[in-house]
Amino acid sequence: MLNRTNVGSKSLEEVNASVDTTVQKGFFRKLLSFMGPAYLVSVGYMDPGNWATDIAGGSQFGYKLIWVLLMSNIMALLLQSLSARLGVVRGLDLAQASRETYPKFINIPLYFLAEIAIAACDLAEVLGMAIGLQLLFGIPLLWGVTITVLDTFLLLFLINQGMRKMEAFILALVSIIGFAFVMEMIFAKPDMGALVQGFIPTIPNNEALYIAIGIIGATVMPHNLYLHSSLVQSRKFERSALGIRRALKFNFIDSAIALNLAFFVNAAILILAASAFYRNGHVNVSEIKDAHQFLAPMLGTEWAPILFAVALIAAGQSSTLTGTLAGQIVMEGYLNLRIQPWLRRMITRLIAVIPAFFVILYYGEDETGRLLIFSQVVLSLQLGFAVIPLIHFVSNKYKMGEFVIGLKTRLAAWVIATTIVILNAKLVFDQVMEWVTTSSNPMLIWLLVVPAILAAFLLLLYITFQPLVSKVMSRNLAGVAPTLPYQHQEKPAYRRIAISLDFSKVDENVINSALAIGTKEAEYLLIHVVETVGAHVFGNQTHDLETKTDSSHLQQYATELRQQGFRVSVELGFGNPKRRIPTLVKSFKADLLVMGSHGHRMMKDAIFGTTIDAVRHTVKIPVLII
Repeated sequence: MLNRTNVGSKSLEEVNASVDTTVQKGFFRKLLSFMGPAYLVSVGYMDPGNWATDIAGGSQFGYKLIWVLLMSNIMALLLQSLSARLGVVRGLDLAQASRETYPKFINIPLYFLAEIAIAACDLAEVLGMAIGLQLLFGIPLLWGVTITVLDTFLLLFLINQGMRKMEAFILALVSIIGFAFVMEMIFAKPDMGALVQGFIPTIPNNEALYIAIGIIGATVMPHNLYLHSSLVQSRKFERSALGIRRALKFNFIDSAIALNLAFFVNAAILILAASAFYRNGHVNVSEIKDAHQFLAPMLGTEWAPILFAVALIAAGQSSTLTGTLAGQIVMEGYLNLRIQPWLRRMITRLIAVIPAFFVILYYGEDETGRLLIFSQVVLSLQLGFAVIPLIHFVSNKYKMGEFVIGLKTRLAAWVIATTIVILNAKLVFDQVMEWVTTSSNPMLIWLLVVPAILAAFLLLLYITFQPLVSKVMSRNLAGVAPTLPYQHQEKPAYRRIAISLDFSKVDENVINSALAIGTKEAEYLLIHVVETVGAHVFGNQTHDLETKTDSSHLQQYATELRQQGFRVSVELGFGNPKRRIPTLVKSFKADLLVMGSHGHRMMKDAIFGTTIDAVRHTVKIPVLII
């Protein structure tokens, strides 16, 4: 099936198919037109949360956990390629595919788990940015956390500039990070023999397992799977078998280059920690600030800590954009609910800022490193709930057609998913046992924590075996002919039709479409909402020039229609159209609403949002958009 399944609006609709790749000729020009989405994804693999786990792993265990980074990168490349395949072939992001596949009582908890993962990721970005600002400029950590709230509006600016400019901005930040760590490697002079031995798999103890799971959670991020399946849809390409196959190939190359760059950055951080700290006996460096402080005396140059702080700020700033987009994708995909990106970003950022403030105020700045590592473990725990549905979706031959993944790829994907689930199960079991033995009131653990874990386990079982159950049920129902509850009608029986007008060129088409659907026996209500400052403040007590002019225009429309024999009334609203139009429609008891697709423009759109989306989610009747 090469056509997009109809599950609602397109993923990231404002940039969907905004980059035309069909006009490019030649392999390299075509490749360059596809390159970009994976770089936005890759910044999530080098965000400040990765720094915390990499520094902890390198300082405590030297080079012994570098094999975990390599394994995580291979896992990430496979999973991200599956995510891109879902977006390219089916034209759906992971959240939309889940909403299409699972019932509501499954999608709601999946949505909340995805939001928790995004909040955990954003927490790492908040702390990382704040720490970077403190290290470079001496800004107190609480002030730094406060400043990070302001970058909410950076995404709004970049996304309005177009997808390519956003990708160029991210690439510039990634280049800064890469350059900084090339220099750090020159300063560190790692032990190449010990470094090579670090690629031999080994887990020294439970503490190493905890950090290894944190590294996996920091590297293979669940929100990146939602993000990649959406970003690949920003490319416009030929929707033929050949065009899709070409898009899959170019997106895989894009992913391989971007994720290998992310692997270099993560490996560089771990190697830096091993060379500077573990080799010199500082095995308890888990805080980013401590790492920054020790770099100059350990490496013998003042440039090392400066480059470290600059790269940290670049990593935090770049990864904050991916969290924003992922949050928008998850909310729209699972709930079919759209709110303005700046508001969505503000909500996500505040959710991250509150625990950061709490930890700094209550425990002090010394605990931020542990909070960073904990946030990455939370990400790892959520991975199974994103990876398992993804594997099922791209393994569905009916939905994927000839682009369904092969048996070897499927087996590799299930090995990765099984590894993630088993490691997480051990981590959860060990942590619960520790809480039970050390808690002054273990009964609370059994009453609160254990039931939540069991509920998550049942959810995991459902999404794992749901396709098998569905297949068995479909076989049992085979041969039962479906009945179609359809009766032919010459014309829908709409008797009360509300028409929203804006006094623009669209109005003529809106009115003609409404009249074509209804009849002369139907009742029509012409609606216009006055949006002046006075209208917002004084409501229907407003008597300014625009109100008088709009009222005159509305009456003129009504008079012309009445002369043609139509039953027409008018209603002038005041204030925000998103609120007033549904109120007027419900008051009229309309059974159909006809609107033009004009919406707001410029600043009004940033403040009020698109009228159409808000109205159609509020009214409970059909809405025809002209």
